Amino acid sequence: MSSDPWGRVDETGTVYVRTAEGEKVVGSWQAGSPDEALAYFERKYEGLVVEIGLLERRVRTTDLSAKDANAAIAHLREQVDAHHAVGDLQALSERLDKLAETVESRREERRAAKAKQSEEAKSAKVALVAEAEELAGSEQWRSAGERLRALVDTWKGLPRLDRKTDDELWHRFSHARSAFSKRRKAHFAALDAQREDARKRKEKLVAEAEALSASRDWGPTAAKYRDLMTEWKAVGRAQREHEDGLWQRFRGAQDVFFQARGEVFAERDAEQRDNLHTKEQLAEEAEKLLPVTDLKAARAAFRSVNERWDAVGHVPRDARPKIEGRMQAVERALQEAEEAEWRRTNPEARARAAGLTGQLQDAVDKLRGQAESARASGNTAKAEKLEKELAGRQALLDQALRGLQEFGG
Repeated sequence: MSSDPWGRVDETGTVYVRTAEGEKVVGSWQAGSPDEALAYFERKYEGLVVEIGLLERRVRTTDLSAKDANAAIAHLREQVDAHHAVGDLQALSERLDKLAETVESRREERRAAKAKQSEEAKSAKVALVAEAEELAGSEQWRSAGERLRALVDTWKGLPRLDRKTDDELWHRFSHARSAFSKRRKAHFAALDAQREDARKRKEKLVAEAEALSASRDWGPTAAKYRDLMTEWKAVGRAQREHEDGLWQRFRGAQDVFFQARGEVFAERDAEQRDNLHTKEQLAEEAEKLLPVTDLKAARAAFRSVNERWDAVGHVPRDARPKIEGRMQAVERALQEAEEAEWRRTNPEARARAAGLTGQLQDAVDKLRGQAESARASGNTAKAEKLEKELAGRQALLDQALRGLQEFGG
Protein backbone atom coordinates (compact mmCIF):
# COMPACT_ATOMS: atom_id res chain seq x y z
CA MET A 1 0.00 0.00 0.00
CA SER A 2 1.19 3.55 -0.82
CA SER A 3 -0.07 6.94 0.40
CA ASP A 4 0.59 10.75 0.43
CA PRO A 5 -1.04 13.61 2.40
CA TRP A 6 -4.09 13.70 0.03
CA GLY A 7 -4.56 10.07 -0.97
CA ARG A 8 -3.58 6.42 -0.75
CA VAL A 9 -3.70 3.13 -2.62
CA ASP A 10 -4.74 -0.02 -0.76
CA GLU A 11 -3.56 -3.54 -1.36
CA THR A 12 -6.34 -4.18 -3.90
CA GLY A 13 -5.24 -1.23 -6.08
CA THR A 14 -8.14 1.00 -5.09
CA VAL A 15 -7.11 4.68 -5.00
CA TYR A 16 -8.62 7.01 -2.37
CA VAL A 17 -8.55 10.79 -1.90
CA ARG A 18 -8.87 12.42 1.50
CA THR A 19 -11.60 15.08 1.89
CA ALA A 20 -13.27 16.92 4.77
CA GLU A 21 -16.08 14.34 4.61
CA GLY A 22 -13.62 11.46 4.69
CA GLU A 23 -11.97 9.30 2.08
CA LYS A 24 -13.54 9.03 -1.35
CA VAL A 25 -12.76 6.42 -3.95
CA VAL A 26 -10.91 7.93 -6.87
CA GLY A 27 -10.56 4.79 -8.99
CA SER A 28 -8.83 1.48 -9.37
CA TRP A 29 -5.27 1.01 -10.56
CA GLN A 30 -3.95 -2.33 -11.76
CA ALA A 31 -1.43 -1.31 -14.40
CA GLY A 32 1.55 -0.55 -12.18
CA SER A 33 2.82 0.27 -8.72
CA PRO A 34 0.82 2.19 -6.10
CA ASP A 35 3.21 5.12 -6.45
CA GLU A 36 2.48 5.28 -10.16
CA ALA A 37 -1.24 5.19 -9.36
CA LEU A 38 -0.94 8.17 -7.01
CA ALA A 39 1.26 10.05 -9.51
CA TYR A 40 -1.34 9.52 -12.25
CA PHE A 41 -4.23 10.92 -10.21
CA GLU A 42 -2.05 13.73 -8.84
CA ARG A 43 -1.38 14.76 -12.44
CA LYS A 44 -5.14 14.86 -13.01
CA TYR A 45 -5.40 17.16 -9.99
CA GLU A 46 -2.67 19.42 -11.40
CA GLY A 47 -4.60 19.52 -14.65
CA LEU A 48 -7.66 20.77 -12.77
CA VAL A 49 -5.49 23.40 -11.05
CA VAL A 50 -4.25 24.61 -14.45
CA GLU A 51 -7.80 24.71 -15.94
CA ILE A 52 -9.16 26.65 -12.95
CA GLY A 53 -6.23 29.08 -13.13
CA LEU A 54 -6.85 29.66 -16.83
CA LEU A 55 -10.55 30.29 -16.19
CA GLU A 56 -9.73 32.71 -13.38
CA ARG A 57 -7.44 34.60 -15.76
CA ARG A 58 -10.09 34.72 -18.50
CA VAL A 59 -12.66 36.09 -16.07
CA ARG A 60 -10.18 38.68 -14.81
CA THR A 61 -8.69 39.87 -18.11
CA THR A 62 -11.30 39.32 -20.85
CA ASP A 63 -14.94 40.18 -21.50
CA LEU A 64 -16.03 36.56 -21.06
CA SER A 65 -19.81 36.55 -20.59
CA ALA A 66 -21.31 35.49 -17.25
CA LYS A 67 -23.20 32.71 -19.01
CA ASP A 68 -20.06 31.19 -20.52
CA ALA A 69 -18.08 31.68 -17.31
CA ASN A 70 -20.73 29.92 -15.20
CA ALA A 71 -20.92 27.05 -17.71
CA ALA A 72 -17.13 26.60 -17.46
CA ILE A 73 -17.30 26.75 -13.63
CA ALA A 74 -20.07 24.12 -13.58
CA HIS A 75 -18.02 21.85 -15.86
CA LEU A 76 -14.96 22.13 -13.61
CA ARG A 77 -17.07 21.70 -10.48
CA GLU A 78 -18.41 18.40 -11.85
CA GLN A 79 -14.86 17.17 -12.29
CA VAL A 80 -13.87 18.28 -8.78
CA ASP A 81 -16.98 16.74 -7.20
CA ALA A 82 -16.42 13.47 -9.09
CA HIS A 83 -13.26 12.88 -6.96
CA HIS A 84 -11.25 11.55 -9.90
CA ALA A 85 -8.04 13.27 -8.79
CA VAL A 86 -5.76 13.21 -5.75
CA GLY A 87 -5.09 16.59 -4.14
CA ASP A 88 -6.71 19.36 -2.09
CA LEU A 89 -10.12 19.14 -3.77
CA GLN A 90 -11.64 21.37 -1.08
CA ALA A 91 -9.25 24.18 -2.07
CA LEU A 92 -10.31 23.76 -5.70
CA SER A 93 -13.97 23.85 -4.71
CA GLU A 94 -13.38 27.03 -2.70
CA ARG A 95 -11.60 28.63 -5.64
CA LEU A 96 -14.54 27.78 -7.85
CA ASP A 97 -16.93 29.27 -5.26
CA LYS A 98 -14.91 32.46 -5.14
CA LEU A 99 -14.73 32.58 -8.93
CA ALA A 100 -18.52 32.17 -9.14
CA GLU A 101 -18.89 35.12 -6.76
CA THR A 102 -16.54 37.18 -8.95
CA VAL A 103 -18.55 36.32 -12.06
CA GLU A 104 -21.78 37.31 -10.35
CA SER A 105 -20.22 40.55 -9.11
CA ARG A 106 -19.05 41.39 -12.63
CA ARG A 107 -22.50 40.54 -13.97
CA GLU A 108 -24.01 43.04 -11.57
CA GLU A 109 -21.39 45.64 -12.50
CA ARG A 110 -22.20 45.15 -16.18
CA ARG A 111 -25.90 45.41 -15.47
CA ALA A 112 -25.30 48.62 -13.55
CA ALA A 113 -23.05 49.98 -16.33
CA LYS A 114 -25.65 49.08 -18.94
CA ALA A 115 -28.38 50.71 -16.88
CA LYS A 116 -26.22 53.82 -16.47
CA GLN A 117 -25.45 53.89 -20.19
CA SER A 118 -29.13 53.53 -20.97
CA GLU A 119 -30.02 56.34 -18.57
CA GLU A 120 -27.34 58.57 -20.08
CA ALA A 121 -28.57 57.75 -23.57
CA LYS A 122 -32.13 58.55 -22.50
CA SER A 123 -31.03 61.88 -21.00
CA ALA A 124 -29.12 62.69 -24.19
CA LYS A 125 -32.10 61.84 -26.38
CA VAL A 126 -34.47 63.81 -24.18
CA ALA A 127 -32.12 66.79 -24.57
CA LEU A 128 -32.03 66.29 -28.34
CA VAL A 129 -35.82 66.18 -28.46
CA ALA A 130 -36.08 69.35 -26.37
CA GLU A 131 -33.65 71.20 -28.63
CA ALA A 132 -35.41 69.94 -31.77
CA GLU A 133 -38.78 71.08 -30.42
CA GLU A 134 -37.31 74.50 -29.66
CA LEU A 135 -35.78 74.72 -33.15
CA ALA A 136 -39.12 73.77 -34.67
CA GLY A 137 -40.33 77.31 -33.98
CA SER A 138 -37.17 79.04 -35.25
CA GLU A 139 -37.11 81.34 -38.25
CA GLN A 140 -33.35 81.06 -38.68
CA TRP A 141 -33.99 78.74 -41.59
CA ARG A 142 -30.45 77.90 -42.62
CA SER A 143 -28.76 77.64 -39.21
CA ALA A 144 -31.71 75.83 -37.62
CA GLY A 145 -31.91 73.39 -40.54
CA GLU A 146 -28.20 72.63 -40.29
CA ARG A 147 -28.49 72.16 -36.53
CA LEU A 148 -31.41 69.75 -36.92
CA ARG A 149 -29.36 67.67 -39.38
CA ALA A 150 -26.52 67.60 -36.85
CA LEU A 151 -28.97 66.45 -34.15
CA VAL A 152 -30.03 63.53 -36.36
CA ASP A 153 -26.39 62.45 -36.71
CA THR A 154 -25.96 62.69 -32.93
CA TRP A 155 -29.13 60.64 -32.39
CA LYS A 156 -27.86 57.88 -34.71
CA GLY A 157 -24.67 57.63 -32.64
CA LEU A 158 -26.56 56.98 -29.38
CA PRO A 159 -27.54 53.48 -28.16
CA ARG A 160 -31.14 52.37 -28.48
CA LEU A 161 -33.36 52.44 -25.42
CA ASP A 162 -36.21 50.10 -24.66
CA ARG A 163 -38.50 50.03 -27.66
CA LYS A 164 -41.41 51.94 -26.11
CA THR A 165 -39.27 54.82 -24.78
CA ASP A 166 -37.14 55.01 -27.89
CA ASP A 167 -40.17 55.07 -30.19
CA GLU A 168 -41.90 57.77 -28.13
CA LEU A 169 -38.82 60.03 -28.12
CA TRP A 170 -38.17 59.44 -31.82
CA HIS A 171 -41.78 60.32 -32.61
CA ARG A 172 -41.41 63.66 -30.84
CA PHE A 173 -38.03 64.27 -32.46
CA SER A 174 -39.32 63.43 -35.93
CA HIS A 175 -42.46 65.52 -35.39
CA ALA A 176 -40.34 68.56 -34.45
CA ARG A 177 -38.24 68.17 -37.61
CA SER A 178 -41.35 67.78 -39.75
CA ALA A 179 -42.94 70.86 -38.17
CA PHE A 180 -39.82 72.93 -38.91
CA SER A 181 -39.67 71.62 -42.47
CA LYS A 182 -43.33 72.49 -43.10
CA ARG A 183 -42.88 76.00 -41.68
CA ARG A 184 -39.76 76.55 -43.78
CA LYS A 185 -41.50 75.39 -46.95
CA ALA A 186 -44.46 77.61 -46.16
CA HIS A 187 -42.15 80.56 -45.51
CA PHE A 188 -40.33 80.25 -48.82
CA ALA A 189 -43.57 79.60 -50.66
CA ALA A 190 -44.94 82.83 -49.17
CA LEU A 191 -41.71 84.62 -50.05
CA ASP A 192 -41.97 83.40 -53.63
CA ALA A 193 -45.56 84.61 -53.74
CA GLN A 194 -44.52 88.02 -52.38
CA ARG A 195 -41.77 88.33 -54.97
CA GLU A 196 -44.15 87.34 -57.74
CA ASP A 197 -46.60 89.97 -56.51
CA ALA A 198 -43.75 92.52 -56.40
CA ARG A 199 -42.84 91.61 -59.98
CA LYS A 200 -46.40 92.23 -61.18
CA ARG A 201 -46.66 95.53 -59.33
CA LYS A 202 -43.29 96.70 -60.65
CA GLU A 203 -44.35 95.75 -64.18
CA LYS A 204 -47.25 98.20 -63.73
CA LEU A 205 -44.92 100.88 -62.32
CA VAL A 206 -42.58 100.42 -65.28
CA ALA A 207 -45.51 100.79 -67.68
CA GLU A 208 -46.57 104.03 -65.93
CA ALA A 209 -43.00 105.36 -65.97
CA GLU A 210 -42.58 104.57 -69.65
CA ALA A 211 -45.92 106.22 -70.45
CA LEU A 212 -44.79 109.41 -68.67
CA SER A 213 -41.35 109.56 -70.32
CA ALA A 214 -42.62 111.64 -73.27
CA SER A 215 -44.53 114.12 -71.08
CA ARG A 216 -43.64 117.81 -71.31
CA ASP A 217 -45.61 118.78 -68.22
CA TRP A 218 -42.37 119.17 -66.30
CA GLY A 219 -43.46 119.95 -62.74
CA PRO A 220 -46.38 117.52 -62.25
CA THR A 221 -44.59 114.75 -64.16
CA ALA A 222 -41.44 115.11 -62.05
CA ALA A 223 -43.63 114.91 -58.95
CA LYS A 224 -45.34 111.82 -60.35
CA TYR A 225 -41.94 110.19 -60.93
CA ARG A 226 -41.06 110.87 -57.30
CA ASP A 227 -44.28 109.18 -56.23
CA LEU A 228 -43.55 106.21 -58.48
CA MET A 229 -40.08 105.93 -56.95
CA THR A 230 -41.54 105.95 -53.43
CA GLU A 231 -44.00 103.24 -54.43
CA TRP A 232 -41.21 101.25 -56.11
CA LYS A 233 -39.17 101.20 -52.89
CA ALA A 234 -42.22 100.19 -50.85
CA VAL A 235 -43.07 97.23 -53.09
CA GLY A 236 -40.04 95.15 -52.14
CA ARG A 237 -37.83 93.04 -54.37
CA ALA A 238 -39.01 90.82 -57.18
CA GLN A 239 -37.26 87.59 -58.14
CA ARG A 240 -33.55 88.06 -58.81
CA GLU A 241 -33.87 87.20 -62.50
CA HIS A 242 -36.48 89.98 -62.99
CA GLU A 243 -35.43 92.71 -60.55
CA ASP A 244 -32.47 94.19 -62.46
CA GLY A 245 -34.24 94.27 -65.80
CA LEU A 246 -37.32 95.97 -64.35
CA TRP A 247 -35.16 98.57 -62.60
CA GLN A 248 -33.26 99.36 -65.80
CA ARG A 249 -36.51 99.99 -67.65
CA PHE A 250 -37.97 102.05 -64.78
CA ARG A 251 -34.84 104.13 -64.39
CA GLY A 252 -34.42 104.45 -68.14
CA ALA A 253 -37.92 105.93 -68.53
CA GLN A 254 -37.15 108.53 -65.88
CA ASP A 255 -33.84 109.37 -67.55
CA VAL A 256 -35.59 110.00 -70.85
CA PHE A 257 -37.99 112.44 -69.21
CA PHE A 258 -35.42 114.28 -67.15
CA GLN A 259 -32.99 114.51 -70.03
CA ALA A 260 -35.69 116.15 -72.14
CA ARG A 261 -36.52 118.49 -69.31
CA GLY A 262 -32.85 119.32 -68.93
CA GLU A 263 -32.61 120.32 -72.55
CA VAL A 264 -35.56 122.67 -72.14
CA PHE A 265 -33.97 124.14 -69.05
CA ALA A 266 -30.69 124.78 -70.85
CA GLU A 267 -31.08 128.53 -70.42
CA ARG A 268 -31.04 128.00 -66.69
CA ASP A 269 -27.71 126.25 -66.88
CA ALA A 270 -25.59 129.38 -66.69
CA GLU A 271 -25.70 129.28 -62.93
CA GLN A 272 -24.93 125.59 -63.00
CA ARG A 273 -21.95 126.21 -65.26
CA ASP A 274 -20.66 128.72 -62.72
CA ASN A 275 -21.18 126.13 -60.06
CA LEU A 276 -19.26 123.66 -62.20
CA HIS A 277 -16.34 126.07 -62.48
CA THR A 278 -16.33 126.48 -58.67
CA LYS A 279 -16.46 122.73 -58.14
CA GLU A 280 -13.65 122.19 -60.63
CA GLN A 281 -11.48 124.55 -58.55
CA LEU A 282 -12.49 122.66 -55.40
CA ALA A 283 -11.73 119.33 -57.11
CA GLU A 284 -8.27 120.65 -58.06
CA GLU A 285 -7.70 121.70 -54.44
CA ALA A 286 -8.74 118.26 -53.26
CA GLU A 287 -6.55 116.48 -55.84
CA LYS A 288 -3.49 118.37 -54.59
CA LEU A 289 -3.88 116.39 -51.34
CA LEU A 290 -2.68 113.33 -53.27
CA PRO A 291 -0.54 111.39 -52.84
CA VAL A 292 -1.34 111.26 -49.12
CA THR A 293 1.69 111.86 -46.92
CA ASP A 294 0.01 113.14 -43.76
CA LEU A 295 -3.27 111.28 -43.43
CA LYS A 296 -4.68 113.34 -40.57
CA ALA A 297 -3.95 116.67 -42.25
CA ALA A 298 -5.22 115.41 -45.62
CA ARG A 299 -8.48 114.23 -44.08
CA ALA A 300 -9.02 117.60 -42.33
CA ALA A 301 -8.27 119.50 -45.53
CA PHE A 302 -10.62 117.30 -47.54
CA ARG A 303 -13.35 117.89 -44.98
CA SER A 304 -12.97 121.64 -45.49
CA VAL A 305 -13.13 121.26 -49.28
CA ASN A 306 -16.14 118.99 -49.00
CA GLU A 307 -18.05 121.49 -46.83
CA ARG A 308 -17.50 124.19 -49.43
CA TRP A 309 -18.45 121.71 -52.16
CA ASP A 310 -21.78 120.98 -50.48
CA ALA A 311 -22.50 124.70 -50.25
CA VAL A 312 -22.23 125.03 -54.05
CA GLY A 313 -25.43 124.48 -56.04
CA HIS A 314 -26.10 122.00 -58.83
CA VAL A 315 -23.91 121.62 -61.88
CA PRO A 316 -25.07 120.66 -65.40
CA ARG A 317 -26.32 117.08 -65.46
CA ASP A 318 -23.90 115.91 -68.15
CA ALA A 319 -20.92 117.25 -66.18
CA ARG A 320 -22.04 115.82 -62.84
CA PRO A 321 -20.55 112.30 -63.17
CA LYS A 322 -17.11 113.56 -64.14
CA ILE A 323 -16.81 116.31 -61.53
CA GLU A 324 -18.27 114.15 -58.77
CA GLY A 325 -16.01 111.30 -59.91
CA ARG A 326 -12.96 113.49 -59.32
CA MET A 327 -14.00 114.18 -55.72
CA GLN A 328 -14.96 110.55 -55.20
CA ALA A 329 -11.54 109.48 -56.49
CA VAL A 330 -9.85 111.68 -53.87
CA GLU A 331 -12.16 110.34 -51.18
CA ARG A 332 -11.41 106.78 -52.24
CA ALA A 333 -7.69 107.49 -52.13
CA LEU A 334 -8.07 108.82 -48.58
CA GLN A 335 -10.06 105.75 -47.61
CA GLU A 336 -7.42 103.49 -49.15
CA ALA A 337 -4.74 105.37 -47.25
CA GLU A 338 -6.69 104.84 -44.03
CA GLU A 339 -7.08 101.15 -44.83
CA ALA A 340 -3.38 100.85 -45.69
CA GLU A 341 -2.49 102.53 -42.39
CA TRP A 342 -4.78 100.16 -40.56
CA ARG A 343 -3.27 97.16 -42.32
CA ARG A 344 0.25 98.43 -41.64
CA THR A 345 -0.44 98.73 -37.93
CA ASN A 346 -2.44 95.50 -37.69
CA PRO A 347 -0.22 92.98 -35.84
CA GLU A 348 -2.39 90.00 -36.81
CA ALA A 349 -2.14 90.77 -40.53
CA ARG A 350 1.62 91.33 -40.17
CA ALA A 351 1.99 88.00 -38.36
CA ARG A 352 0.05 86.20 -41.12
CA ALA A 353 2.19 87.88 -43.81
CA ALA A 354 5.39 86.95 -41.96
CA GLY A 355 4.22 83.37 -41.50
CA LEU A 356 3.38 83.02 -45.21
CA THR A 357 6.74 84.51 -46.17
CA GLY A 358 8.53 82.04 -43.93
CA GLN A 359 6.65 79.07 -45.41
CA LEU A 360 7.38 80.21 -48.96
CA GLN A 361 11.07 80.76 -48.12
CA ASP A 362 11.30 77.20 -46.73
CA ALA A 363 9.62 75.84 -49.87
CA VAL A 364 12.01 77.81 -52.15
CA ASP A 365 15.06 76.59 -50.22
CA LYS A 366 13.83 73.00 -50.35
CA LEU A 367 13.09 73.12 -54.10
CA ARG A 368 16.47 74.78 -54.82
CA GLY A 369 18.25 72.01 -52.92
CA GLN A 370 16.27 69.29 -54.74
CA ALA A 371 16.95 70.88 -58.14
CA GLU A 372 20.67 71.16 -57.43
CA SER A 373 20.79 67.54 -56.27
CA ALA A 374 18.92 66.34 -59.37
CA ARG A 375 21.22 68.28 -61.69
CA ALA A 376 24.31 67.05 -59.82
CA SER A 377 23.10 63.45 -60.21
CA GLY A 378 22.56 63.96 -63.93
CA ASN A 379 18.76 63.85 -63.81
CA THR A 380 18.26 66.85 -66.12
CA ALA A 381 14.52 66.30 -66.69
CA LYS A 382 13.78 66.23 -62.99
CA ALA A 383 16.06 69.22 -62.40
CA GLU A 384 14.27 71.28 -65.07
CA LYS A 385 10.88 70.34 -63.66
CA LEU A 386 11.98 71.35 -60.15
CA GLU A 387 13.50 74.60 -61.44
CA LYS A 388 10.19 75.56 -63.10
CA GLU A 389 8.37 74.90 -59.85
CA LEU A 390 11.13 76.85 -58.02
CA ALA A 391 10.58 79.86 -60.31
CA GLY A 392 6.86 79.88 -59.50
CA ARG A 393 7.47 79.64 -55.77
CA GLN A 394 10.16 82.34 -55.97
CA ALA A 395 7.65 84.68 -57.65
CA LEU A 396 5.16 84.04 -54.86
CA LEU A 397 7.90 84.65 -52.29
CA ASP A 398 8.88 87.95 -53.93
CA GLN A 399 5.24 89.04 -53.88
CA ALA A 400 4.90 88.03 -50.22
CA LEU A 401 8.09 89.94 -49.33
CA ARG A 402 6.73 93.06 -51.02
CA GLY A 403 3.52 92.65 -49.03
CA LEU A 404 5.52 92.27 -45.82
CA GLN A 405 7.39 95.51 -46.59
CA GLU A 406 4.02 97.32 -46.44
CA PHE A 407 3.99 96.54 -42.73
CA GLY A 408 7.31 98.30 -42.29
CA GLY A 409 9.43 95.15 -42.12
